[in-house]
Amino acid sequence: MTLSILMPVFNEEARLDEALKQALNVPYPCEIELVVVDDGSTDRTAEILRRHASDPRLRPNVHQVNQGKGAAIRTAVDQATGTYMVILDADLEYDPQDIPRLLQPVLDSGVQVVYGNRTFGSHSSFSFWYVMGNKAVTTAANILFNCYIGDLETCFKLMPVELYRSLTMKSRGFGMEAEVTGKLLRRGVRPYEVPISYHARTREEGKKITWRDGVEALWILFRERIRNPPNRRRAGTRLGSGRRQPSGGRVRIGCSSS
Repeated sequence: MTLSILMPVFNEEARLDEALKQALNVPYPCEIELVVVDDGSTDRTAEILRRHASDPRLRPNVHQVNQGKGAAIRTAVDQATGTYMVILDADLEYDPQDIPRLLQPVLDSGVQVVYGNRTFGSHSSFSFWYVMGNKAVTTAANILFNCYIGDLETCFKLMPVELYRSLTMKSRGFGMEAEVTGKLLRRGVRPYEVPISYHARTREEGKKITWRDGVEALWILFRERIRNPPNRRRAGTRLGSGRRQPSGGRVRIGCSSS
């Protein structure tokens, strides 16, 4: 098993160096690659990436103009060579030390999709309205798809690379979080959730998501709900399990040290 860690970056010169160090210094239980997409940054992002070029696990990519988080993730997924993937923003809101915790259900039980569930508190939240907006979008997904997810907008979404590719993602911006969840739920894939740490940054520190992204997320969820469900056999999942559908034999997942 190889894990592709996908990092979209846009004007993160103040945090990128530390984000790369943290991501590359975690004692992962398997081989990893860090696929970074510089999404049209106009600051010193490119220079900082060059400083880390000696690490063979780092795979930098560049968009000449800013295209949005969803577009950056599409590029990263196209370049990924791992069997599993997880998204890690470069803003230090998420702790890469939590990634091995996301991997554990996959290694132990063959779970297919794992989400990191954030616990919001006064010391870790950007604002009251940000938390309420996240809860509103998550609640809308739970109502529309008759499920119970704790944190739809979490960055930490771990799944097979080929599964993500099969979703044929269209969103170019932050709407990709709602789109990927809506498409998974429409296929009957219920993510396994594990608790993770989180510390939101402020607008002054570079927080980019706005209320408009929340409205877009609601529209995307509604759009995905009213679409005809895909063929279950083609989707390769069992409703509610989040595991692979057996196909003539037991799926074995191996893992080697990095």
